[in-house]
Amino acid sequence: MELKGNVVSGLGNASFWVEKASRVFKEKYGMELFLGTLNIKLKNSYILDSKDKILPNEYGGEYVVLVKKVLFFDNEVYILRPEINNADGGHHPLNIIEIVSDINLREKYHLKDGDEVSIKEN
Repeated sequence: MELKGNVVSGLGNASFWVEKASRVFKEKYGMELFLGTLNIKLKNSYILDSKDKILPNEYGGEYVVLVKKVLFFDNEVYILRPEINNADGGHHPLNIIEIVSDINLREKYHLKDGDEVSIKEN
């Protein structure tokens, strides 16, 4: 399945949460994370269906974080979404997804807000 949307700016606090989760993420998924996320506003609502999770006690947060590996351009990246957002009760609506990677995707692909992108689910 392919998800299409547009790059959008986030809330500005992702680096704090990514840094908190980076150790456990490296242990579970083997990736050293860039401290930030790429936010994508999809054309439709999206429920993240994943059994992979990072638990609050593993990263010092409040919510279970769902994790799903996807492809973005030629990179394996991950969608991260707090479970509360998946229930349409968090800081982002269901049509916003956050992507984490080991690189700064905005810089590598010269992305700016409004650029159309696609993500391929495995």
